[in-house]
Amino acid sequence: MKKQQFHRRNFLKTTVAAGVGLTLLNTPAQLFAATRKEKVRIGLIGVGARGQGHLELCLQRTDVDVVAICDPDTQWAIPKSRDLISKAYGAKKKVAEYSNGPEDFHNMLRRDDMDAVIIATPWEWHTIQAVAAMKAGKTPAVEVCGASDIQECWNLVNTSEDTNIPVFGMENVCYRRDVMAVLNMVRQGLFGELTHLQGGYQHDLRKVKFNDGKQLYGGGVEFGEKAMSEAKWRTNHSVHRNGDLYPTHGLGPVANMININRGNRLLSLTSVATKARGLHKYVVDNGGENHPNAKVEFKLGDIVSTLIRTNNGETIMLSHDTNSPRPYSLNFRVQGTNGLWMDDFDSIYVEGKSPYDQWEKAGSEKDPASYMGKYDHPLWKRYTSSAAGAGHGGMDWFVINSFIESVKRGAPYALDVYDLATWYAITPLSEQSVAEGGNVQYIPDFTRGQWMNRKPIFALDDQY
Repeated sequence: MKKQQFHRRNFLKTTVAAGVGLTLLNTPAQLFAATRKEKVRIGLIGVGARGQGHLELCLQRTDVDVVAICDPDTQWAIPKSRDLISKAYGAKKKVAEYSNGPEDFHNMLRRDDMDAVIIATPWEWHTIQAVAAMKAGKTPAVEVCGASDIQECWNLVNTSEDTNIPVFGMENVCYRRDVMAVLNMVRQGLFGELTHLQGGYQHDLRKVKFNDGKQLYGGGVEFGEKAMSEAKWRTNHSVHRNGDLYPTHGLGPVANMININRGNRLLSLTSVATKARGLHKYVVDNGGENHPNAKVEFKLGDIVSTLIRTNNGETIMLSHDTNSPRPYSLNFRVQGTNGLWMDDFDSIYVEGKSPYDQWEKAGSEKDPASYMGKYDHPLWKRYTSSAAGAGHGGMDWFVINSFIESVKRGAPYALDVYDLATWYAITPLSEQSVAEGGNVQYIPDFTRGQWMNRKPIFALDDQY
């Protein structure tokens, strides 16, 4: 009987058919909630540097009630978060704290006064905590990273479908103002039919990966237990793994531009990595040749390049470069049959509009005569004042707002579990490709065929 039920379940999920029946079958029931929530009761799992940014934004909203926080760090994360809560709520309201080790989030999830959770923990905990949240009846918003293996991605999708609880992917760069303006250009046909896109994570994180434990981001060369914040755990990934460890900042925004999982899908990838030199050099330069960490053999190549092929014929190039001295860049390039935009140097070229064979400046949203001004996205025009002062140039406000509004309205998530699983999958697949000398790896269809009928919704109409 169980075997027959399994086959029927997979048959229903993989069969593509027209009509409302299939849509209802594969769409979480919460998305059709009839009762609008006036206030969302939130718990936060992980209130370190990143989680505190989310906490502050939640505390500023009148439609959010923060009921609990969870973090095993009682030296810095919990006390700092407690101060933020006290300043926002005053002495009268108490927010529950769960800090009894790394598994205490299970106790927080047993609360019956919590609608949703925001997960901003070390990467290896994301899927574990999101799955636990869904099984406890809580809606998770999950920070971005890359999965450890493909099974993690399926665990997210299968649990969401089995529990009828949606998952929100917290990729803030999808909401970056210039990126959304370019999305607007794409949708209005400025670049013609898209053929090639690029993105990446090019960010000198050596001071994040090493510190002396006395300040958040110091100039030391310690990591692991002797360090603080991300240096406690993030550097270990560079010791043991070689692939694109953080693909979502580059992939998420361009995926929206070519409707991945909504009329298009990722098919395969191939990845290669350079030799690993940057972190060792940093340790030697700052700690000396005799420092114990100078003997660590880092596995992560300084630059990892990944080429992705899509169903509709576009290619996507991703780059991961966090161990080298360099200015920050996400390396965006959006190219079509009629021109292209590149993030670096504010470059744009549109055939028939730009001087022949010459770059133009894309300009600023403050200049209505520039490309960025003319195509500034309606959501940014509407919420500029609300996003002012929020982290990462206002992007973080849009992420939290999208999540909260969708929970309140019972509306589909602009960035959902299928997006998150697809983006997460790039990491283990790139690791496998690098290990095999660049061999092609096939990317699972986490929608089980639904991508052919799902419609784009990100930043369309009133979709946050």
